[in-house]
Parts: sequence; C-alpha cells; structure tokens
Amino acid sequence: MIIIACSWYFLNRPFLKKRNGIHLFRFMIIYCFDLNGNMIHMKKRAALFHGLGGSKTSYWIPWLKTSLEANGFHVWTPSLSECSSFEDLDKWVQEIAAKLPSAHRDYDLMVGHSAGGPLILRLLSRSDFTVKHAISVAGFIKPLPNKQLNDPVFPVGFDVAAIQKNCDAFTFIHSDNDPWNCGQEQGELMRQNLGGTLVVMTGEGHFGSDYMKQPYNTFPLLLKLCMLNIGNTQEAAGKKMQQHQIGNA
Repeated sequence: MIIIACSWYFLNRPFLKKRNGIHLFRFMIIYCFDLNGNMIHMKKRAALFHGLGGSKTSYWIPWLKTSLEANGFHVWTPSLSECSSFEDLDKWVQEIAAKLPSAHRDYDLMVGHSAGGPLILRLLSRSDFTVKHAISVAGFIKPLPNKQLNDPVFPVGFDVAAIQKNCDAFTFIHSDNDPWNCGQEQGELMRQNLGGTLVVMTGEGHFGSDYMKQPYNTFPLLLKLCMLNIGNTQEAAGKKMQQHQIGNA
C-alpha cells in the first residue's frame, strides 16, 4: 500500500477550476511513501560524477546520461567547481551535500570517472549517502610506489566500514596503460578493502583524456555494467570478490 504526498500546483488561480461543468483540482505528486514511512522512488536514480578539470559534458558522461534515461533512470550529472587535487575532495563532498536535500541522497547507481570514483567513496563514508551499485572508472586512492600494494590501508577521509554499509555492490574499471597512475593496482587496492568486481581493460588509457587524445564519447561496456540487476547478482555471487581481464576486440 502506498501513501502519496501531494502539493497543490497552479498555473493560475483559483485552485479549483471548472471545465465543461466538472470541477478540476490541479496538483502534482511529489513523493510516494510506504506505510513504514520509507520513500519510494518512481524511477531509479543515478548520479554521474566527472573528474578533475571536467564537467557534466566530459567524455562519455552525456552519452551515459541519455542512455540511462532511455532505460528509465532519473540521472543527475552535476558540474562541480574546480578542485586542485585528489586530496581536496572534501570541497566536492560539501558542494554536493549543499546541493542535495537529505531526502535525495539514496541512489540506485553512482558512477565516477577519475576523481569522481574516490568522490563516491568519500560520500559513502558519510552516514547520509547510500547507493545500490557504485562504479569507479579509473579511480585513484593514494600513491602506490612501484605500483605495489605494500600498504593496502585507505588514507584518512575514507571510512571503509561505512562505505561497505552504505553500498550493496562495487565495480572498479581500470586499464593496463593508464597515464595518471590510476591503473589496475588502484582498483585492486579498492577491491581488497571493499570487495566487489575489478574489470581490467587492455589499452584503454584513462577512458577519456585530452592528454591521450581520447574523446571517448561512448562506453558500451559501462552501460552494460550499469544495467546489471545488482540484487540478483550479489545474491548469486555471495558478494565474493571477482576480477575480469578484458582485451580489445
């Protein structure tokens, strides 16, 4: 059973209009709740986050937004202010928290490119953001000398226990030739701490990079991963860690 909260909506007064002898009320549905007071979203909700120096129009983000919307998602793609480095992500966290009211912080899907990946984990380190499936593309957590996981501990600012509590499933996508030290070792660091699936692709650089002259306007594999039925996948897999190596066709 659903309880619907409504708000009066009017283009002109009065609230009650009469047309062809019939009185019509103008209103719009804002939220739906179950009997326990939990909000029910009419569409799946997704948020896509760009990397440093990027925007909502960077690389595959506009294409993915359109593709998800065509599959029934409501998609939020903010353009965030300039951020100096991966170590300055608190600026973005506060900016996002200021943009979103507390009732709009539960998502079905979050996707982050480059710095957008650790940004998602910083959001999930809080108590007020949750997501069913988080996907990090070419994410970075901390410097790894010689690309070795000698110290797999997350740096300050990431709460591993909270991240795991606030997310049902993780996917980490990396390439074997990333130019920005955002390669598969970063994905392995995240996988070891959080569980989830690590996808390593061959020769895909940073999945969008001006430096590598990668326009990367579409990303079909990413869309397929976004459309996975996470509930069934996690139940079948028992939340076991997985790794896949994908080469170019």
